[in-house]
Amino acid sequence: MARGFAKQVKDILRAHGCEFVRSGMGDHEVWRSPHAARPFVVDGKIMSSHMANVVLKQPGLKVKFD
Repeated sequence: MARGFAKQVKDILRAHGCEFVRSGMGDHEVWRSPHAARPFVVDGKIMSSHMANVVLKQPGLKVKFD
């Protein structure tokens, strides 16, 4: 079983029209959203629901993990 929230977060981002732009520093990735004016960074290791919610808030999504 996969640990963390990274795969779930990326699946949610793709489902809402966001797309991967390029790799960033370390295990970070740069993504683009049709809902946000600026690209945003997604960490490759999202270990807490709090951080997953922070990432999902950047492109303006209203999805939240409990």
